[in-house]
Amino acid sequence: MGKFGVVVTIDGPAASGKSSVSREIARKHGWKWVSTGAFYRGLAYVALKKNIDLEDTKALVALCNSDEWSIELTQEKTEVLFQGVDVTEQINHEDVGSFASRISHHQEVRKSLLVAQRNCALGQKGLVAEGRDCGTVVFPDAPIKVYLTANSENRALRRALEQGSDLLEVQSAQKIRDQQDTTRKAAPLQVPENALVVDTTELDLYGVVAAVDKHIQQKLATI
Repeated sequence: MGKFGVVVTIDGPAASGKSSVSREIARKHGWKWVSTGAFYRGLAYVALKKNIDLEDTKALVALCNSDEWSIELTQEKTEVLFQGVDVTEQINHEDVGSFASRISHHQEVRKSLLVAQRNCALGQKGLVAEGRDCGTVVFPDAPIKVYLTANSENRALRRALEQGSDLLEVQSAQKIRDQQDTTRKAAPLQVPENALVVDTTELDLYGVVAAVDKHIQQKLATI
């Protein structure tokens, strides 16, 4: 696997449980984990703060390489720093997620962030990467791939409870975002080839982690 350690990708739509499951799997194996979506959310947040048009591809690409913001991996979360300040909580708001989905349509932006996303695995014993295109684009050769899903009502309720937001507003925003993510020309959300698919609708966190870890253990035995 070259300079990379073991890479596990966990993809799926918003609020399907990716972050919680990724965190638990990484903790269980002593690996790092990264939310690749944080790169898009961070970029969208900084662009908005700097009044950059989200359709201005050239300006967004330039912002990708700006030293005004950065990504740091911790045991608990993927942190986004803007001008030295931790803005991770702010980027996880639903409106920022919608803006992030918009800028992810730009192929040039995706290419600009791809190197930084892949570099998260450099020098690591193992990495759990979660997002919407980790197993298809970011780490297409990852030996272990997982896709989490859940029905839309369940996902909206999870996000509303998590953020203390209005359920109807979350459902509306989620519907738009799902449409954007599955129909965009650049790396649309889809099930990676050879991925384990887990429907988390009727499962609690421990049930999902158990199913995913069983798959990982089976794959590790063949690597």
